Amino acid sequence: MTAIFENYESPWLTEELTMLQDAARKFFTTEMQPHNDAWDEAGVVPLEAWRKAGAAGFLCAEMPVEYGGGGGSYLHETVITEEQLRAGVLGLGNQVHSQIVAPYILNYGSEAQKQRWLPTMATGETVGAIAMTEPDTGSDLQAVRTTAIKDGDDYVINGSKTYISNGQNCGLVIVVAKTDPGLGGKGISLIVVEADTPGFKRGRNLKKLGQHAADTSELFFEDCRVPQANRLGEEEGRGFIQLMQQLPQERLNIAQAAVVEMERALGYTLDFVKERQAFGQRVLDFQNTKFKLAECKTEALIARTFVDQCLIKHVNGELDAATASMAKYWTTQKQCEIVDECLQLHGGAGYMDEYPISRMYKDARVQKIYGGTNEIMKELISRTLDG
Repeated sequence: MTAIFENYESPWLTEELTMLQDAARKFFTTEMQPHNDAWDEAGVVPLEAWRKAGAAGFLCAEMPVEYGGGGGSYLHETVITEEQLRAGVLGLGNQVHSQIVAPYILNYGSEAQKQRWLPTMATGETVGAIAMTEPDTGSDLQAVRTTAIKDGDDYVINGSKTYISNGQNCGLVIVVAKTDPGLGGKGISLIVVEADTPGFKRGRNLKKLGQHAADTSELFFEDCRVPQANRLGEEEGRGFIQLMQQLPQERLNIAQAAVVEMERALGYTLDFVKERQAFGQRVLDFQNTKFKLAECKTEALIARTFVDQCLIKHVNGELDAATASMAKYWTTQKQCEIVDECLQLHGGAGYMDEYPISRMYKDARVQKIYGGTNEIMKELISRTLDG
């Protein structure tokens, strides 16, 4: 596949990270990529692949070594994510596992919780999920209906969740629940439920438009009893604040994925239009093709530059929620537009599953939805406009 920005110098990619990049590229292209078709058919990545990724050191790279992690930074996670995506390995939900679930446990968990859950997440023995969305509640997290009511030293959880990434594979799930339904957002807590807990049930592995290998499930909680010691945070009712503190990183992660997919789409399309002939010349030689790809390359470079700056801000603790929302909204919108343009330049071939651009088109659409819809991103950005 043609490299799009061979002369672009990343402002954060060090020699150490370049070595990790090379190792991750080799791992995902040799150990994971050959199985993409089979995993798409199965609708799930086998747990064996998770353990293989853990053994290779590509899970929980940001977690401290005392909890079994790699002792790196978010930059290490970024390198791994980008190489996984470049290999087209979308089914392994490592972004949720390593960059969402593990940080919640690290940042809000007790010492005992961190020692209990993080080491097996780093090895891939335990897969993590987070249950926010409900059948009647999407981006409005304050409106969740799942309850966790105290009973002695336990919480009794009742409710249902849907569209949960890693839902079929998860060994633990962080549940967003109302511990005091009368307090709105101030009554939300995050509670860890282990998959073997009585009352926890997995529903269907949901069929989706794209990302077929990524298991996405319904989850049910019926008088599911867990110790109060499974709550993240010393105080009850801090869940909504915890969510708001961590969502900027999730949205940055989505933006990074969007940038990689733009670059990948352009690479595949350049290869195609250089080889494909129409009316006695290469498709690339038509002015329309050159102009369309020039526009797409420009927008992809703008996206790469913006997201790299957001990444540096995040590592320095300076990325605010509005800027993360800008990155998520704009890059995912451009991802969908660029992939669509690239598919058009493939002609009829672009509609065929045997060409990567077809799958990329289907896989891209959810980027504008999860992590908070792009409409919600605009709402969050708009709040900065009037003082």
